[in-house]
Amino acid sequence: MNSTIRTSYLSLPPRRNIPLPESPFPQLPPRFNSPSRLIGFLNISPAYSPLRTRLRHGSAELRGVQSRRVRVSSRDAQFGSFSDGSEVQAPSFGEFITSERVKVVAMLALALALCNADRVVMSVAIVPLSLSNGWSRSFAGIVQSSFLWGYLVSPIAGGTLVDYYGGKVVMAWGVALWSMATFLTPWAAETSLWLLLAMRALLGIAEGVALPCMNNMVARWFPKTERSRAVGIAMAGFQLGSSVGLMLSPILMSQGGVFGPFVIFGLSGFLWVLVWLSATSSTPDRSPQISKYELDYIQSGRQKSFLGENKPKTTKVIPPFRRLLSKLPTWAIIVANSMHSWGFFVFLSWMPIYFNSVYHVDLRQAAWFSAVPWTVMAVMGYIGGLWSDIMIRNGASVTLTRKIMQSIGFLGPGIFLVGLATAKSPSVASAWLTLAVGFKSFSHSGFLVNLQEIAPQYSGVLHGISNTAGTFAAIVGTVGAGFFVELVGSFQGFLLFTSLLYVLAALFYILFSTGERVNFDEPTLV
Repeated sequence: MNSTIRTSYLSLPPRRNIPLPESPFPQLPPRFNSPSRLIGFLNISPAYSPLRTRLRHGSAELRGVQSRRVRVSSRDAQFGSFSDGSEVQAPSFGEFITSERVKVVAMLALALALCNADRVVMSVAIVPLSLSNGWSRSFAGIVQSSFLWGYLVSPIAGGTLVDYYGGKVVMAWGVALWSMATFLTPWAAETSLWLLLAMRALLGIAEGVALPCMNNMVARWFPKTERSRAVGIAMAGFQLGSSVGLMLSPILMSQGGVFGPFVIFGLSGFLWVLVWLSATSSTPDRSPQISKYELDYIQSGRQKSFLGENKPKTTKVIPPFRRLLSKLPTWAIIVANSMHSWGFFVFLSWMPIYFNSVYHVDLRQAAWFSAVPWTVMAVMGYIGGLWSDIMIRNGASVTLTRKIMQSIGFLGPGIFLVGLATAKSPSVASAWLTLAVGFKSFSHSGFLVNLQEIAPQYSGVLHGISNTAGTFAAIVGTVGAGFFVELVGSFQGFLLFTSLLYVLAALFYILFSTGERVNFDEPTLV
């Protein structure tokens, strides 16, 4: 069957017009304009297969790069040959789930799960550590925010490295470093307070590259009509990491001491790095496992701006920061990411303490009450991504889709936090918190995917800029919550203030965001 498929793909009948895709590259030389000459060109010896590959992408830059084998599967026979210029048929759900690109995003989801699990361990451990060391609420907030000190400095540099070297290499280094920081946290805590703070800061530095790497890999591996779904899968892992960390940490602490979870999660990260480096590729065309059908489908559905991303990088590494910051769509994403981070870290850091102090539940129950919303967020995040992709596929504009998703993702928590602040029992409070966090996940199909659309060539550094702003907001929110409670004596007032901020951020995004590509290379054009 393979030979039949190969023949139908490479051998074309004589005198047939060959539709070439539109291309930003120059037209082919005159000697290839004739169909008969082009057929001869396509049937040249295997040594020149790189030239044939370049021609399929409509490029006249006939480079002698090393040839690459593409696996031909029975799926290719099912959908037939694509040499007749017809559009590549969208895969079924079963084919989507078993595709190579979903394997990549599943590994990304697992990395983000470890990323968040390593963060939230301290949210549970801070209770016994505060009791044993006599820390006040405000100082406990400072210890928890030490992660954000490191997270503040790495996203912009990490995003620039991601745009230059690609997501695979940078993600591997990031996971290795943050796993080492997590594994060494028990030793640091027993040595000195400053070492503990430094190790948490190192964790933040390493984890600052995680989301830019995820965005980079999704942009390379998924067509435009599947990116919201892909981000939903990846971020589902992120939220499940919160649930796993919050639920397992008390159990591991009861069995292995307060530092047991740090050791387990740190070792898990090292194992992930080994699998990631051996089983994934940075781009689809470099994957030895991908089928020809899937490769054609990915490349046919990607925006033209991504066709040249496999070119060798130029020596210019510093992105145009002034131009990036001169556009209102950039600031719409920055404001959205800032509010997203404010709410995320306030929920993540303070909800176990909130349930423990306001409703007087023990540590294990408090962790479970706080973990349930993140599980719901993982499911609703995928639903939001699927709904977003369906809207775009059915003809809704990308701009309208992003604004709808972002509005649900911010106005929902803004409303439900009022219910949380007025709840009289832990069960009712947990229900309101679950609704707030669950609806918050719709913003992943808003601003988080929007990064790839307005600046595909700068998505990594733009994510880094918005993450840095978000980290400032997260530090203010995490530390501010502790001081607010000490001064006012009420968690509820801080929740109502956060609700107001959600509404204001939603309005700003609705007014100034766009789903179209923004011209950052010409300062006078938007």
